[in-house]
Amino acid sequence: MASLGRRIGDLFRSLQLALVLSIVVPLLMFSGIAIYIGLGAVEKALNERLREDLELVARAVSGPLSNALVEKDELVLGESLKSIFQIGRISGASVFDEEGNRVASLGVADSDVTNSVSAERVIASGELGGAFRRVDGESVFSQFTPLVGEDGRIQGLLQVTRQRSDFHDLVASSRWWAVGIWSVLAVTIILVVVLGHYRTVGRHVNGLMENMDKLAPGHWLLATPAAGPRELRQIHRGIRDMGRRMGDAEAEIEDRIARERALAEQLEYQEKVAMIGRVAGGVAHELGAPLNVIQGRARILARAGLPDDQQRHLKDIEHQVQRMTTIIQQLLDCFRHVPDSRRPLDLSDVLRDVMARASEDERCSHCRLETDGFDQPMPTRAEPLRAGLACLNVIRNGCQSARSRLRVTAHQSSDCWEIRVEDDGPGIAPEDRDRIFEPFYSTRPAGEGTGLGLAVVSSVMKEHGGRVGVEESSLGGCRMSLYFPRETGV
Repeated sequence: MASLGRRIGDLFRSLQLALVLSIVVPLLMFSGIAIYIGLGAVEKALNERLREDLELVARAVSGPLSNALVEKDELVLGESLKSIFQIGRISGASVFDEEGNRVASLGVADSDVTNSVSAERVIASGELGGAFRRVDGESVFSQFTPLVGEDGRIQGLLQVTRQRSDFHDLVASSRWWAVGIWSVLAVTIILVVVLGHYRTVGRHVNGLMENMDKLAPGHWLLATPAAGPRELRQIHRGIRDMGRRMGDAEAEIEDRIARERALAEQLEYQEKVAMIGRVAGGVAHELGAPLNVIQGRARILARAGLPDDQQRHLKDIEHQVQRMTTIIQQLLDCFRHVPDSRRPLDLSDVLRDVMARASEDERCSHCRLETDGFDQPMPTRAEPLRAGLACLNVIRNGCQSARSRLRVTAHQSSDCWEIRVEDDGPGIAPEDRDRIFEPFYSTRPAGEGTGLGLAVVSSVMKEHGGRVGVEESSLGGCRMSLYFPRETGV
């Protein structure tokens, strides 16, 4: 995800460059072309203005000069030419007769215009004209004005010149101003684009990149809300949705791994239990006959009138044989496959029979047995002997844990009958509650329990479609609940 953030950062950095190359550069090029065209127009306008200035000057003095030329008054000619220089920026002025010979001149002027195309055109058309040309080694603009007499005939020409540098200085000044304005405009546009990009896009992209760098397994959600232009908010929502999907996928993978691990452990446990069941069945079968022989011989010797100390040994032998027989029977009850022989019955009848047997059991003689709820009909579908065995094992287990009280009650819980067995003993630690139903696991000291009683209970309840629950009791000890499916019509 961090590499994705870097790629997006590179994308937007290239976007900034793309904005400059695709928008700013063409904009500056277009503005430069526009300024170039504008400068051409300005230059043309300046040229026209300079020509108009010269034309106005020439028109102002053309009348007096025409009369002076007709009268051949050199004084008036000289004074009129001098008046032209009072306007400023005039390089020279000359008066020519109708044959092109110079009559009077001041400053930079042609000495002969007989070969001048502009002069011939003016004489021929009678209209003003001019052009750039070199006079006395200098580049000037020469303006020719016809001098028309009172009879309308052209008496001669007036040439007024202005140095070309006057034109160039104005145009150069205009160009410098244009270049300066264009440069300021270019810098302003670039700054606006760069700063505007950072303000509207860049800082939001940086924030998004920082948040994306923090994305990692277990932390796939973006910490900050969407911000910036609509496109960036769409990217933010897309990344957020992708992170949510990755989080869901990660949780699903972890859940699947946990389920597979649990299934593998359960399969391993079932295989182990199946193997133990096969071994237990074989051991029980092989030990059953020798134990019966030992018990029979011990009873025969007990009837032989042996002394009391030997009689005590025989009773110990018979007690241990009985204990081994009980263990073998529990092994068979726990691991053997029992065919489905369930039938409709009243669970209260089974409980009353179990309580009668428990009251005669030595393991329950030290505590007071309390019952409640057995007077109600409790229809279910069960195998009587197996259901009674499960209830009896739980009650015996409670008696062994109880200090002075054992309470057995029956309740209706949703679609089940709940048989609660509560004692006032030390209880069962929460970390041991999932393991007490495993075969051969016992919380009692060695020699006081086989660890098979509750395993038989769990096996029976699974056969009947029920379950077992373990919680704390209001008496201070453990509360074990057996849930039998409830059935109507019994």
